[in-house]
Amino acid sequence: MDEFELIRRYFDRPVTSPGATQGVVKGIGDDGAVLMPTAGFELVQVIDSLVEGVHFLADADPSDIGYRVVAVNLSDIAAMGARPRWMTLALTLSGQDPHWVEQFAAGLHTAADEFDVVLVGGDTTSGAAVVATVAITGEVEQGKALLRSGAQIGDAIFVSGSVGDAAAGLQLLSHKAQDDFLTARFCRPTARIHLGRELSGRASAVIDISDGLVGDLKKLLVASEVGAEIDVDRLPLSDALRQRFSADEQRNFALTGGDDYELCFTADPDRVKDIAGVTAIGVVTGGQDLVCMQDGNIVDYDDSGYRHFQ
Repeated sequence: MDEFELIRRYFDRPVTSPGATQGVVKGIGDDGAVLMPTAGFELVQVIDSLVEGVHFLADADPSDIGYRVVAVNLSDIAAMGARPRWMTLALTLSGQDPHWVEQFAAGLHTAADEFDVVLVGGDTTSGAAVVATVAITGEVEQGKALLRSGAQIGDAIFVSGSVGDAAAGLQLLSHKAQDDFLTARFCRPTARIHLGRELSGRASAVIDISDGLVGDLKKLLVASEVGAEIDVDRLPLSDALRQRFSADEQRNFALTGGDDYELCFTADPDRVKDIAGVTAIGVVTGGQDLVCMQDGNIVDYDDSGYRHFQ
């Protein structure tokens, strides 16, 4: 089938949710989408690509690829405290059959439907490898966007969920091993949209964990011009990670493993004490260094950020 039949069959679908269709004046089918932002809101624009052999294995389930390329963008929207609205897709294929495309589209629509995001346009091409790029537009009340640059000395540092799971899951997949929880944490990450919106007006700085906790936390600290100290023993680890890996492996995954797409944020503890599912792991300090402590000793770490398949 050609590009236009592929789009019509797998990506141009009726959307019945009022929350998804609101603001779409014209979607798929023209040279561009026509969208109407909500009055009194600012737009948040994010984009991410997944490349075969870099971000996912060549034999990965196509529905997982479709889900994940939406979820990683939703995570950026969450870190800004925004509500996701519309998305576009650029998809490069390298000879995939219609069943592959159908499964990819099913995963993409599943992730989008969870947060009433509607696909309003895109492009398809052929190439040497699969590349899926999604751009999502979100909305946030004027002046309410969460940024990386507001952390204050004395703020507590928090993370959502558990950390290190996705990197552990990817290692298992790379070795043809399986753990339902850990591999799902890599293949189908949970976007913390609801948490991001809860943090609006309460967190001083936020970042999502895509390249590893210490790597991403250092980006937040640089933007805020502060330092930090975290307690490795307070890192939230899943039971699955504890059961499958040694203590050293757990620590390395939790500190430097990527793709968790949890939120790391700073805040006055009293302002977020009613928010469930987050763990305080440290404190913002003066200076510009990030220090990791365990059992009273400084822990060395690699802050270069997670790199796939290296």
